[in-house]
Amino acid sequence: MNNEKEFKDLPEGWKWVRLEEDVILITGSRPKGGAIEEGIPSLGGEHITEDGRIIFTEQNAKYIPDKFFKLMPKGKVEVNDILINKDGANTGKVAILKVKFHPHIAINEHLFILRSKKLFEQKYLFYWLYSSFAQTEIKNRITGSAQPGLSSSFIKNFFLPLPPLPEQRKIAEILENVDNIIEKTDKIIEKYKRIKQGLMQDLLTKGIDENGNIRNEKTHKFKDSPLVRIPEEWEVVRLGEMGEIIYGERLNEYEYFEDGSSIVYGTTGIIARTEKYIDVGEAIILPRKGSINNKFYVKEGQKFFVIDTAFYVKFTKTEVYVKYIYYFLHQVNFELLNEATGIPSLNRENLKNILIPLPPLPEQQRIAEILSQIDKTIEKEEQYKEKLKRLKQGLMGDLLTGKVRVNHLVEEEE
Repeated sequence: MNNEKEFKDLPEGWKWVRLEEDVILITGSRPKGGAIEEGIPSLGGEHITEDGRIIFTEQNAKYIPDKFFKLMPKGKVEVNDILINKDGANTGKVAILKVKFHPHIAINEHLFILRSKKLFEQKYLFYWLYSSFAQTEIKNRITGSAQPGLSSSFIKNFFLPLPPLPEQRKIAEILENVDNIIEKTDKIIEKYKRIKQGLMQDLLTKGIDENGNIRNEKTHKFKDSPLVRIPEEWEVVRLGEMGEIIYGERLNEYEYFEDGSSIVYGTTGIIARTEKYIDVGEAIILPRKGSINNKFYVKEGQKFFVIDTAFYVKFTKTEVYVKYIYYFLHQVNFELLNEATGIPSLNRENLKNILIPLPPLPEQQRIAEILSQIDKTIEKEEQYKEKLKRLKQGLMGDLLTGKVRVNHLVEEEE
């Protein structure tokens, strides 16, 4: 396939060019023995995100010796270099290095650097390569079965539209502005998630009194428990003492509906819809096999069904605020309860014996409501982020094809 065929006509002033006419393709390397724990940052496919960013953190950091870097004839990264993953499961992923996070940065043998010599604005070229038009073309150029990847010849006869440079810059500027808002929204979401995590650690062990203050041992009485020291008014109970942990049921193929009134839960959450439902009011869904660390809350009045890869908890104890139990279970690492050697799975008896610190009912409600408010804020920001991503996709489709021109904006600036 050829990108030129994706368009009927190019806008006036645009033309088709081949990548190899202008783009330099550079690969990197690493010393024998691979990466080390400190030195010069070495980027690989694991550092490129799905949304075109480069994330280099303590958790995924890889380095090469300074001496090796100085001797490298190629593979040294500069600002606005475009990186593309050349092999493996994520072949074709692209990113652009907008800011250097270290004075010297290298790439390993799994990446290419793409640099325009003169025809392209780097950020415009990045957005084109990130677009669905280019990604489709890139996927069609992957070769090899055992180790699929891109060879250096993938840029040959790779056509893309070339607007005048001022128009390229304006297109990139508009798309980058949307990206900046998405990144800021991401940071807000992460901030609220950190706040929530800190609050959960305090509220689920110390609680909050009737005046809205988090308890501490200087102002309130605490006692020892099988878990941690807890407020004197609290008790510790087992999950199995608060209700029944019930196996889900298998659904026949004909019992799945696209528009069924009941949502179907499995190991990964909502997976389908059906007309069958479980009538238990509020419930918590706990996976039985597979992704066993997931937990899901079903609110009162929501029709739902649970298939046989999961459990659901039907609460019978009256002094229980279900949302509070749900938040506490989020703090429990179910992977530590896995006894299987193959597919991870949970034993119902182990679930029954999970210890839970239980405040009086009004306090359970106060704790759950505080955490629910943060969840609502996070959800609102995530919805806004999804809206921005849809806007970006629409803009890319319009701007990169010339369906919507920005030349009048360029003229106004001039």
